[in-house]
Parts: sequence; structure tokens; C-alpha cells
Amino acid sequence: MALTTLDPNTALIIVDLQKGIVASPFIHPIAGVVDRSRALLDAFRERGLPVVLVKVVGVAQGRTERPRHGGSFPEGWTDFIPELDQQPSDLVVAKRTWGAFANTDLKDQLTALDVTQVVIIGVATGTGVESTARQAYEHGFNVTLALDAMTDARSETHDHSSRHVFPKLGETGTAQEVIDLLAIRGT
Repeated sequence: MALTTLDPNTALIIVDLQKGIVASPFIHPIAGVVDRSRALLDAFRERGLPVVLVKVVGVAQGRTERPRHGGSFPEGWTDFIPELDQQPSDLVVAKRTWGAFANTDLKDQLTALDVTQVVIIGVATGTGVESTARQAYEHGFNVTLALDAMTDARSETHDHSSRHVFPKLGETGTAQEVIDLLAIRGT
């Protein structure tokens, strides 16, 4: 579904733009994703709208057939990239699962701020972004996804999420379209 509107109290959620992850190979140049993410970040901050920075700091407990990470990441791996220019007003979520809402207090923080809609961007499209979008939808938030401000390691994963999953969860468009809607709202 194309972008039509943004609620008066919309939050931006940036998923996993952290030093250890952005060094990974992606199907879209990460510099463009970061630039568009920064443009959205600036637009939300200028309007005093909530910004959520999400980072993965470990793995979920429980059985998995995949080999687990050794338990700790190298120094600086979990740090946000400097382009995000983390501010004291930013909400920070440290997660151990793909989605930003599972086993965190993100829903409660957003509800306390009267947020009714979220714009979700980041990496990777088919894991962190999609899981966060699904969880936001399940918690009753209106969901918007800026497709050009996300990427994945595999094109088929990115394409599947973008074409088949995201339109069922909310509206999709570009970072500039979100920024334009913010400007129209006059906030």
C-alpha cells in the first residue's frame, strides 16, 4: 500500500545500524541506506518526534540448530554508527532477538509517549526489520516502511519482505515520501 498519511505522533525506529553489522555485505550500498536513514532521523528530530535506535547485543536463549555466536561481540561491534549521532532524547533498545519488541520495553515506552504509528528502517530487511514490523503491527501500531532505507544480504529475502509481507503490515514508500508527509503535516 502506498504512503498516504502519518499519525500526529509517529516514531522512527532504526534497526541494527551498528558498527558490527554495517560492515556486512548487502545487496544495496550501505552508504545510501545510511544517508536516507540520516535524512529521516533529521526530519523526525527537527519535529520533536520520537526516535528509537535499536541494536542487537546478543542472541536469544533457547535451542537452535544453528551455531551460536560465542557469547560476546568484539569491542565496538554493538556501537551505533556515528552517522546516527545518538542524542539523549533517543530511545535505545538493546535486543537479543530479531524484533525490537520481543523481550524489551519498547511497546511500553512508545505507548507512554502516545505513539500510534511507527516508521521502520534499517537492516536486515528480512530479519530485524521484518520482525520489528510484524511485532509493531501485532501491538496495534500503524506501520510504515521506507523501503530505500533498508537492505539485506540476499536479494530474494529483501524482495519477498518488500513485495509480499510489508504491504500486509502497513504502508510502504521511500524515505523522501515519509519526509514529504512530515512536511505536509506541518509538524
